[in-house]
Amino acid sequence: MKIDIEILPDGRMDTANTAAYIGYKVHTLAQWRHEKKGPPYIKRGRVYYFKDDVDAWLKEGGKR
Repeated sequence: MKIDIEILPDGRMDTANTAAYIGYKVHTLAQWRHEKKGPPYIKRGRVYYFKDDVDAWLKEGGKR
């Protein structure tokens, strides 16, 4: 089953799309944010992750 990931023109993904992209649950990303772990994110009213930052985080082995 293929999941379509929505990436905004500036490279941002919301939490649901980021979770689908990396294969984790939305709740896991929320927990990581609370624990100051996981891929870098920004909060502009909503939480967003930049695809390039997520890719770099994955390339580093998913550690922060």
